[in-house]
Amino acid sequence: MRTMVGGAAVVVAALVLPACQTVQTTQAGAVGVDRSQAMLVSSAEIEQASAEQYQQVIAAAREKHALNRDDTQLRRVRAIAARMIPQTTVFRPDAAKWQWEVNVLESDQLNAWCMAGGKIAFYSGLIDKLALTDAEIAAIMGHEVAHALREHSRERVSRAMATGMGVAIVSAALGIGQAGNDLMGSLAKVTFELPNSRLHETEADRIGVELAARAGYDPHAAVGLWKKMAAVSKGSPPQFLSTHPSHDTRQKDLENYAQRVMPLYRQASAGKP
Repeated sequence: MRTMVGGAAVVVAALVLPACQTVQTTQAGAVGVDRSQAMLVSSAEIEQASAEQYQQVIAAAREKHALNRDDTQLRRVRAIAARMIPQTTVFRPDAAKWQWEVNVLESDQLNAWCMAGGKIAFYSGLIDKLALTDAEIAAIMGHEVAHALREHSRERVSRAMATGMGVAIVSAALGIGQAGNDLMGSLAKVTFELPNSRLHETEADRIGVELAARAGYDPHAAVGLWKKMAAVSKGSPPQFLSTHPSHDTRQKDLENYAQRVMPLYRQASAGKP
């Protein structure tokens, strides 16, 4: 029986792997992120699954009366997003057509994320406990939006398919059985449970500081933000940043790329009161 299952898995993998595409999800921008990515599942499938997953999260928060409870805080986050989102077209023009959504969830967690297709969530605890400035919110938002622009969730699901995380994920790509549910479950796992790779986090850091700079927010806020997070978390970053390189390495990289995009920040800030 074990041999039969193993053989079936090999056959399924053989069917799926030829469909692998090497794609360039984003343009390089000023920070020069230009790595090609191997994908086994389409953008459309991931975006649909993300939209459904996001609506489930929002509905659950609404039911618990934990959705957008502070109107002032919500308007603040959405105002920052309104400045950040137009900058995404520098990296991928099609992001202008995404159905962007921005919500704040009432929770003590130090967390934020952006799912494929521009589905953003901030947790109130992150804003309140760290007393975030607008530039620091922009730094976090830029980082999380960068994950969506680079389609890191799609890449991680594709990698899981290729490395055998489970036949259920492979079946989703082939339309076998509960394909939609399988894909949503896989997407939820990589979004909420499994940490991002250090490579993905570094790419998100670099694109994030450029997005913030182009929106008129000081990109150096990302450096100070990291120090603030480490202090509040007793030397360790929150879970959503847990796979970053060491503190010193990350701070140096952020400082380097923040300085690189300072001309963009000055240009965006020119003429503002």
